[in-house]
Amino acid sequence: MPFAIPAIIFLFAVVILSNALRILREYERAVVFRLGRYVGTRGPGLIILVPFIERMVRVKLRTIAMDVAPQEMITRDNVSVRVNAVLYFRVMEPERAIIEVEDFLFATSQLAQTTLRSVVGQAELDELLAARDKLNIRMQSILDEATDPWGIKVSTVEIKDVDLPVEMKRAMAKQAEAERERRAKVIHAEGEFQAAERLADAARIIEKHPTALQLRYLQSLTEIAAENNSTTIFPLPVDLLKPFLK
Repeated sequence: MPFAIPAIIFLFAVVILSNALRILREYERAVVFRLGRYVGTRGPGLIILVPFIERMVRVKLRTIAMDVAPQEMITRDNVSVRVNAVLYFRVMEPERAIIEVEDFLFATSQLAQTTLRSVVGQAELDELLAARDKLNIRMQSILDEATDPWGIKVSTVEIKDVDLPVEMKRAMAKQAEAERERRAKVIHAEGEFQAAERLADAARIIEKHPTALQLRYLQSLTEIAAENNSTTIFPLPVDLLKPFLK
């Protein structure tokens, strides 16, 4: 029996110390409440709480990467899409994140989902596919302003994937194919136009110097004779004989 009292005292002291001493990492803070009233933010390192009177809530200050669940929505030009995003934020004021909102992680997630639906719903499909940076900046500005009373700083919002209906993908593929064909025809026509210009220039030069045509004709005969072993008969233009007749 005499040994029981010291043991009880020892256990009671252990319980008191376990409730009084807390160790916080460099990226953690303790929001302390005394009998339900906020009394301050402590940490990092070793902190001491008044047992059974003070209570703390641990808050992490590191940047949090949160996935925004995929959202089914309709763009401004009436195209049904499925979009998801990722949100980067961090707690700047731990006491406000605990006091001003019940669960800041859940609240931020819900706010990000509604903001994503709102911003995408006001954009057209082409803007969603080609101008994501503008939409990201717009969402970041809206979320940062909305979470500021909670002591949260939203640094970045990025749209990750945009899923389109199968019919829309086929229509876009046909549009891209038609665009490639149009460009090919334009390039071909441009090449024909440039070739015609060069031929016209050559014709004007030959018109001033008729002997150049005769030399070109003889060169063509030489090339054909070198490439083909068979006998080739060409009609001899009378113009070639005029210099000899003179």
